[in-house]
Amino acid sequence: MTILELEKQANEVRKGIVEAIHAAKSGHPGGSLSSADIMTYLYFEEMNIDPQNPKMEDRDRFVLSKGHVAPAYYSALAHRGFFPVEDLLTLRHTGSYLQGHPDMKQIPGVDMSSGSLGQGLSCAVGMAQAGKMDQKQYRVYALLGDGEIQEGQIWEAAMWAGARKLDNLTVIVDNNNLQIDGTVEEVCSPYPIDEKFRAFNFHVINADGNSMEELKEAFAQARSVEGKPTAIIARTIKGKNVSFMEDVADWHGKAPSDEQFAEAMADLQKAGEALCHR
Repeated sequence: MTILELEKQANEVRKGIVEAIHAAKSGHPGGSLSSADIMTYLYFEEMNIDPQNPKMEDRDRFVLSKGHVAPAYYSALAHRGFFPVEDLLTLRHTGSYLQGHPDMKQIPGVDMSSGSLGQGLSCAVGMAQAGKMDQKQYRVYALLGDGEIQEGQIWEAAMWAGARKLDNLTVIVDNNNLQIDGTVEEVCSPYPIDEKFRAFNFHVINADGNSMEELKEAFAQARSVEGKPTAIIARTIKGKNVSFMEDVADWHGKAPSDEQFAEAMADLQKAGEALCHR
């Protein structure tokens, strides 16, 4: 896809996020919106996947370590064709397969159940190590939150990945600088994030995680690296493209009212129209 086509697709993914969370009356819009461009690039450009064959043996793997931003994950999967887009409106409803956190046993395209923060990278590292042992060519991607990397298990997994030279692993940190209680500096600063990953023998790339052009360059570079895992530190804006949610910690984990929903969808409609005029 072209950069413009990816940007248009990301806007549709954002609409799905807002619609799903509004229908559920609960969820996590801030981080879902900040990571929408990353999810879109992964599922529409970067990863070797087949919506008609979700368990394809040689598919690339993805682990959403920050499982609470499932609305972004589900919207990307739905728009990519893994299940009907209409099902997004069942998010968190009783009996729906689209639970508040990803469930690999119920949702087509989900490679690992996640939600307990800090554990996803360990799963991704295990997948990458298995690929090496089985001499497979698939790649493994893991999306982490910048608040999540305050968890010690993240760094145990990073240490293993660096020591084992897992160059089939790409870690993306959604660095929107906000978590539920405020800025990540105020709560427990993980900075400098890039230097920490370098210390664990990662190749590190700093990029704008809301720029398709920079994501394209970052993932291309990651593919070229040999002998090291890669960490992409993706600077993003929490609540991206919804004016009243942008860079506001309070939108970490609550649903918009009917009036706020209408305002959010209007913002995304305007964003889509602007893309159409480019």
